[in-house]
Amino acid sequence: MDWPTFIQSIANALVMGSIYATIAVGLALAFGVMQMANFAHGELFMSGAYVVYVLYALGGFPFPVAVLLAFPIVAAMGVVTEKFIFRPTRGNVLAGFMATAGLAFILQVSVGQLWGVGLMRSVPTPYMGAASILGAQVSWQRLLIFPVTVVMVTGLWFFLHRVRLGKGLRACAQDAEAASLQGININKMTALSMAISGGFAGVAGALMAPIHAVTPYMGHQIIITAFIVVIVGGMASIEGAILAAFILGFIHTFVTTLFDAVVATMAGVMFMAVILVVKPTGLLGRVRM
Repeated sequence: MDWPTFIQSIANALVMGSIYATIAVGLALAFGVMQMANFAHGELFMSGAYVVYVLYALGGFPFPVAVLLAFPIVAAMGVVTEKFIFRPTRGNVLAGFMATAGLAFILQVSVGQLWGVGLMRSVPTPYMGAASILGAQVSWQRLLIFPVTVVMVTGLWFFLHRVRLGKGLRACAQDAEAASLQGININKMTALSMAISGGFAGVAGALMAPIHAVTPYMGHQIIITAFIVVIVGGMASIEGAILAAFILGFIHTFVTTLFDAVVATMAGVMFMAVILVVKPTGLLGRVRM
């Protein structure tokens, strides 16, 4: 591997790690509060990409505006999912998982019927050109993703640690029953967690729309990696999800560069297996009493 390829791989790894982190943080937060896994999380990612396609590529909205609007639009989808799927199945992990698996297929079919199955939708690149970094050319569109992720994750940390609603989310994640006894509305907290989860996934999809093929099934490709990231980082651990996201981003990028995507996927799964053998709770996970 020559020097420009090495630098290019690092830039690509940071981009992939940023996308993984943005998706996995929301997934980890929702799991921590609800103790239920959202299999349709990938379709929320896909929805964010289609929001940008409709608003930016078709509607003529400025790209930053389309990305910003992806957050509330997909967050609303997350709230609806919580109210009509997770709330009725609360306490039944399998029922919630199967219901969201069904929702994932419904969203895929619905988008396929509306925009076409097997057709890649083209989203024009809003920021043309590339930056020269130590001999490697990195597109501005890709460079944009990393600082946006840093801003979003920092904002989430501030919200969870400095804002009362955020502290309520953390309390529910630690012990929902004790939080309820302190007057915290559990339904409100679970809806808020799904809103944040959906919003983060929507922004991730929106940022990837000009780079990734926009299809009804693009979320199916990312959800497996998102679950691997959350499991490796430690279920319900946001910090662990961020750490695992960038580790997986580097593994996938460099192994793909040296070998191919199939070997990269195998390497990611092997990494997860090794971590779970050494530390069953994940990198930063804690044993629940």
